[in-house]
Amino acid sequence: QGQLVESGGGLVQAGGSLRLTCAASGRTFSRYAMGWFRQAPGKEREFVAAISWSGASISYADSVKGRFTISRDNAKNTVYLQMNSLKPEDTADYYCAAGWNVGFYMGAAGNYDYWGQGTQVTVSS
Repeated sequence: QGQLVESGGGLVQAGGSLRLTCAASGRTFSRYAMGWFRQAPGKEREFVAAISWSGASISYADSVKGRFTISRDNAKNTVYLQMNSLKPEDTADYYCAAGWNVGFYMGAAGNYDYWGQGTQVTVSS
């Protein structure tokens, strides 16, 4: 069984930056697509960013394009989400996910097989 553990969340002022890390263990996720999703209080979980196993394909939600960057280090079994120019509306719990057969629909949560427990991000105005 594989496990994903997120870290790097916290409290930051608007305009600030955070770097989230997703560390995978229990199995090798180098051939899995990896994604970041978020869920704000009272809202449904939404797609943030995803990266294919090779890194050749990357997708972002329109709301974070130009501000967030997803990357991965397969040698370390780790995925990162660099978040810049944070806004109060970015406040949410952020979840890392891994999918074996994600295919073209990288933003569909149902295509992912493994999920982390989440890390909280709070952006103050």
